[in-house]
Amino acid sequence: MDLCDIREIKALLARHGFHFSKSMGQNFLIAGWVPQDIADAAGLDEHCAVLEIGPGIGPLTRQLSLRAGRVAAVELDTSLLPILAETLADCPNVEVIPGDVMKLDLEAVCADKFSSFTLKACANLPYNITTPVLTKLLEADRFQSITVMIQREVAQRICARPGSRDYGAFSVYCQYYTAPELLFEVPPDCFIPAPKVTSAVVRMVPRPAPAEVDDPDHFFRVVKAAFALRRKTLLNSLSAGLGGQREEIAQAIAACGLPPDVRGERLSIPQFAQLSRRLRGSV
Repeated sequence: MDLCDIREIKALLARHGFHFSKSMGQNFLIAGWVPQDIADAAGLDEHCAVLEIGPGIGPLTRQLSLRAGRVAAVELDTSLLPILAETLADCPNVEVIPGDVMKLDLEAVCADKFSSFTLKACANLPYNITTPVLTKLLEADRFQSITVMIQREVAQRICARPGSRDYGAFSVYCQYYTAPELLFEVPPDCFIPAPKVTSAVVRMVPRPAPAEVDDPDHFFRVVKAAFALRRKTLLNSLSAGLGGQREEIAQAIAACGLPPDVRGERLSIPQFAQLSRRLRGSV
């Protein structure tokens, strides 16, 4: 069965009485090159195990199973389970885990399913859960790489550089933990139903925490405050978000060699780290 052939997809879904759920952000692939290229980008071999999130009817799952030693696919929609049982019947190295990935104990799942494998994550993520799922995967600190297809605008934010319009707190967060790379875009006509926006595939390879950051909690508190009032200067944003003395914040900004009217979107991770150290103890 070709799981990206629109005629076969429609027949499969009709046979199981399946209806798309808008609330779950379901868009199934109808372009075979997409799951192939995503699976290739994940850099898999027989020593790898893959956690997939939201397999849908399984086109990416099948490609992952051809490359990896083991695949565990987490699916929230119970109406897709009998479909996956059919489409993945000839994939013995795949296990479908019913449930909500946001409620799963990833540490326990990885230990139970993948104890002897190199761990990677790969998914075609629904747009409405992109940020919380990526946050959970990064905080799990178990995956050698995370390769996901997401909304292009979010992919651009993740990979944005300081000073660009897409750069924000989530950019800093992702780049603190990983070296992200936008690999390729996927147009709306590659899906059924077609979404209103373009998708993009991002690979995120974890890296050691930046050496400049000696207090991550305070660092991220400063970052979050710096972007809270995006159109305001860094001084105004930090004064509002941190509740410290405006004069002390201004002195810290100056001590970092930054102009008084600089905005948070101009600061790199090392600059945020320096500013965080200057402000610690005063805010």
